[in-house]
Amino acid sequence: MTTGPWLRLTALVAAGGTLVAVVSGAAGLDAAHRLLAALALPPLVALLVAAILAHRALLPAAGAAFVLFGLAALVTSDVVHVAAAAAAFAASAVLAAQTFRTERAPRAALRDYLALTKPRIMSLLLLTGLCGMFVGAGGVPAAWLVGVTMLGLALACGGASALNHVIDRDIDRLMGERTRTRPVAAARVAPSHALEFGLALSAFSFVLLASAVNVLTATLALVGNLFYVLVYTGWLKRTTPQNIVIGGAAGAVPPLVGFAAASGNLTLPALWLFLIVFFWTPPHFWALALLIRENYEAARIPMLPVVRGVAATTRQIVAYTAVLVAITLVPVALGTLGAAYLIVALALGAAFLWLALRLRRDASPKRASLVFHYSLLYLALLFVAMALDVAI
Repeated sequence: MTTGPWLRLTALVAAGGTLVAVVSGAAGLDAAHRLLAALALPPLVALLVAAILAHRALLPAAGAAFVLFGLAALVTSDVVHVAAAAAAFAASAVLAAQTFRTERAPRAALRDYLALTKPRIMSLLLLTGLCGMFVGAGGVPAAWLVGVTMLGLALACGGASALNHVIDRDIDRLMGERTRTRPVAAARVAPSHALEFGLALSAFSFVLLASAVNVLTATLALVGNLFYVLVYTGWLKRTTPQNIVIGGAAGAVPPLVGFAAASGNLTLPALWLFLIVFFWTPPHFWALALLIRENYEAARIPMLPVVRGVAATTRQIVAYTAVLVAITLVPVALGTLGAAYLIVALALGAAFLWLALRLRRDASPKRASLVFHYSLLYLALLFVAMALDVAI
């Protein structure tokens, strides 16, 4: 059995976090103790999942650490609480030692680990999250809060993308050069190490956001992560042509993360930010699916163009684009955003709808490519317009 550096790092953080929780409890620091104990849990969960899925030899120690830590949290008796917490630390220390006793894995290139996080996709997610912060703050949020939130969101997005690489490695090999050369599909990074990497980033994201921002922000980032990995990648993508419609909810979470980080809550304006990305996602991905329809067909992925055909897909692109444009105007009607945003939203939306209608009349690869690439620019400029509207 080989363990990668990310599993070892996660094990060390879990052991250290458990120790700090035990010490803070023994010192009578009740408020700090509860917080530190909560922050030690994500790495323990990540280790347990990694043990179940890829490193069965670690399962006894990982399971014991998790169960004992949970027992300590549930039991109110001081003696049992302290004893269970101490035992949890001992088990986590044993677990950390075991990760270092196993055979060392060959090191993958840093560029491959970077590729696992899908930086180009992440950049748009971070932009919508950042602009969501401006809307949530009703102006310019504090620089330190922006930095911490963007780092935590980047860790969550990168972790989800790495886990996506692990789950999709079989179909990535079938979908042409665009995906065949990805690190896990091309065997440059072992699936178990990509799994460790994704779990570590996801766990550290929750710890950072919960401790430095607020629990709501951390929870939203985690929910988006789990929805993308388990619901979309693990289930919907391979089973229904509505995969990207329902699965689009995952990509619509970053604005909620930003809004919650800046405001501490979720109010009606946050819902409209979510819905804008949610209804943007289908026309964006269906335009791409028209371009690489043969690749999806080869991998037996039931994307709409494969299952329903080109004509039905272009009709849906027009319909969703029309709904999207209408939804982008609602924040103005509610008074959340003003005239500057309205002008930009109308101009961008008119161009998007015009391109979709042209694609409906002639579904050529050139026009599908234009819709796909414009949709990226559209979402970026629309959210920048939101941020500028409330900041100026």
